[in-house]
Amino acid sequence: MEYLDTTGRIFDVQRYSIHDGPGIRTIVFLKGCVLRCQWCCNPESQEYKIQTMKTPDGVKTMGRDVSVREMIELVEKDRPYYYRSGGGMTLSGGECLCQPQFARDLLRAAKERGINTAIESMACVPWKNIEMVLPYLDTYLMDIKHTNQVKHEQFTGKPNGLALENARKVALSGQTNLVIRVPVVPTFNDSVEEIKSIASFASTLPGVKKIHLLPYHRLGQDKYDWLGREYKLPEILPPEPEHMELLKKAVHSVCDLDCQIGG
Repeated sequence: MEYLDTTGRIFDVQRYSIHDGPGIRTIVFLKGCVLRCQWCCNPESQEYKIQTMKTPDGVKTMGRDVSVREMIELVEKDRPYYYRSGGGMTLSGGECLCQPQFARDLLRAAKERGINTAIESMACVPWKNIEMVLPYLDTYLMDIKHTNQVKHEQFTGKPNGLALENARKVALSGQTNLVIRVPVVPTFNDSVEEIKSIASFASTLPGVKKIHLLPYHRLGQDKYDWLGREYKLPEILPPEPEHMELLKKAVHSVCDLDCQIGG
């Protein structure tokens, strides 16, 4: 099984997570991303290269190279939790599909061991990267951040035409459970009309039944200082719970998707 020797670059592993997929999960965070979202809470994920981060607790190395064999052995340690909760392994980032061979082979290893699989991805990658992982994927948690090309590029560095096209292709493939997720960021996409537009698009995707609204938070802001970078949204505050409820109602006003706050 040569695929177990495939290597990739990660920067973190989070065990016993109850987010990013059903049940209790092990989340593997891969290095590298094509976007530069101004609110990104994992700025250490954006560059593929290994970096150093000067934290109050000392200098930390962000990034290490691992094999599929090494990672699946770690993931398997939590099998009892997956079995009892319906959980499994989730690949996140960065954009995990920037390392498609490693992502595919790690997902394959999990599936061959009966472990539920998911990825968290914004789909701004070539379709062939997505095609590679679909046979081994139970749930695709796909970020749809905006439907307006210009505003998407202004806040993330790239337009979103490719992501919207890939969302439709994934839905039409019928190969995985596609869940749409929206990071709700004030000044970017937190108006009722913007959320309605995203929800309307999501409702046209065959088989999609769920949409998650993820409130913006500032938990990663210190990392920018530690990396010697500027945080682009220093004045932006997380949306109030009442506003999130208003946006949830906005979703229900245009479609019948199951909408939840948080993911």
